[in-house]
Amino acid sequence: MLSTWHLFIVLIIVLLVFGAGKLPKVMEDIGRGVKGFKKVMESEEEHAAPKPQPPASAATIEGEVKKETKG
Repeated sequence: MLSTWHLFIVLIIVLLVFGAGKLPKVMEDIGRGVKGFKKVMESEEEHAAPKPQPPASAATIEGEVKKETKG
């Protein structure tokens, strides 16, 4: 697991790479990307075609046991 020290070190590295001035802009862009991704995923679920249901006679009810007879 990540400890507090690990997170602190990662924060320092991010500040060194991006600089304190660019960090809010980077976080804003990441937030927009996540929101856009969620929006697309929700719209895909709404537009997904329903799966065809098998005929009722061919469906097996949970717990039903089919026996084969030898004859």
